[in-house]
Amino acid sequence: MRVVLSACLAFVVGIVPAAARSLADIDASGTLRVGLTGDYPPYSLRRADGAFTGADVTMARTLAAALHVRLEIVATSWPHLAADLKADKFDIAMGGVSVTPDRAAIGDFSIPVMQDGKRPIARCADRDRYVSLAAIDRHEVRVAVNRGGTNERFAHAHFPHAQLVARANNQAIFADLAAGRADVMVTDGAEVDYQARRHPRVLCATRVTAPFDRFGKAYWMTRDQRLKAAVDAFVRKELASGDYQRALEATP
Repeated sequence: MRVVLSACLAFVVGIVPAAARSLADIDASGTLRVGLTGDYPPYSLRRADGAFTGADVTMARTLAAALHVRLEIVATSWPHLAADLKADKFDIAMGGVSVTPDRAAIGDFSIPVMQDGKRPIARCADRDRYVSLAAIDRHEVRVAVNRGGTNERFAHAHFPHAQLVARANNQAIFADLAAGRADVMVTDGAEVDYQARRHPRVLCATRVTAPFDRFGKAYWMTRDQRLKAAVDAFVRKELASGDYQRALEATP
């Protein structure tokens, strides 16, 4: 019985998430761990050599310096973002994380770094076609979505009649759109504008009169009042100085 109990205890311990770190723990370790998906420019992009670039990579470095600790970037993904935060794989998730009630139930959000909304992007020839939810939610329309994030949730909620083309890698979607393997994607406006700039005369923001919804983007972290206060102070400073906007605009 003692052997069985010990085995069961070891199993339970193995599946219990590690305790979340406080700001004091981060300071004591000398390292800030930032989770990034690396597939969502202009916020974060993982290059072929494994290095991360993007506006929130710049912000992560600046935040770590402000806290007088080293930066450790932890690769994650949209389907596993919440589980990785709960499992204490990183201290803060950055890289274009939208504020949602289910995420807020898991960890603290900083004050928003920006306000955004869902908008469509399609081939430029179709910029006047996909201008409403009804125009997209048609049986013949192929809507590209990235798995695990708010784009997939939005698509399932608003496009029950369209064909959903799911991709694990967010960046593969824009190649699909350009090559005609999908017709439209509805994603955050910042990503629409970024991809339209990167693919001029191929991909365009469609001519919607307004975003389909509105939400904030913020940094998502483990629950610790001192950590949230420090991150909020950092965000206020970066927004007031214009450094955050400059980092977004500098992302190639």
